[in-house]
Amino acid sequence: MDKKVQSRIQKLEFLLKQMDKIHLRDAADMLNVSEMTIRRDLSTNTGSVVLLGGYIVKDPQKANDNNYLIFEQETKHIAEKMQVGKLAAELVQDGDVVFFDCGSTVPFIASQINSSIKFTALCCSINSFLVLQEKPHCHVILCGGHYSRHNSFLTPIQLNTELDAICTTKAFISAAGVDVKQGVTCFNVDEAKTKHKAMVKTKQAILVFDHSKVNKVQQAYVGDLAQFDLLVCDQTLPVIFNTIKSPILTK
Repeated sequence: MDKKVQSRIQKLEFLLKQMDKIHLRDAADMLNVSEMTIRRDLSTNTGSVVLLGGYIVKDPQKANDNNYLIFEQETKHIAEKMQVGKLAAELVQDGDVVFFDCGSTVPFIASQINSSIKFTALCCSINSFLVLQEKPHCHVILCGGHYSRHNSFLTPIQLNTELDAICTTKAFISAAGVDVKQGVTCFNVDEAKTKHKAMVKTKQAILVFDHSKVNKVQQAYVGDLAQFDLLVCDQTLPVIFNTIKSPILTK
């Protein structure tokens, strides 16, 4: 199979781990190709993805009962998360030791990292782990703890964890709210504690978020925008963000 076709099919397979179906038009927009190109890809593909009634779905004949649970946030702003993931994935280099935060955006980063890159991944959520363990040259370390079905997050149950023992070169930190005045926030206090520890232990703290999080504030405080070495977003940010010193990466 052509490498470009294979790459597109793999992205569709990943997206279908997050949702039940994708409209053909939306898939074309996300992959930046024509609907006809995707139709042609699927007509010659013998994998687990098929086109039914204008929607791309998992092949019913090859589906199984072990599919990963779908959370509400993972079905929102998919195209935007794909764009953020693409930008962030390009930052990962050979030899990196990378922390992957929880949150619905982070698996979109992991899925788009070039499979030839050799790196170590440290993660604290099952959804990120499931994607990273498929990378052939990725050494994955999963932080342990109490598992929450609500957000697929593992909360540490002991004082010292893997995060204390490992210094990372990069840390991808997700957010539910990004505000110039009130900083970076998320929904869960335990998540915020882990994010903060990961930021302290890394060489480069990278905030990843789509534009729907801008000017939103949630209950759990993570930190000021100035604490991040780089901001990655799918769209150009409002002018007020020019007041912060952190570099900003957009499409």
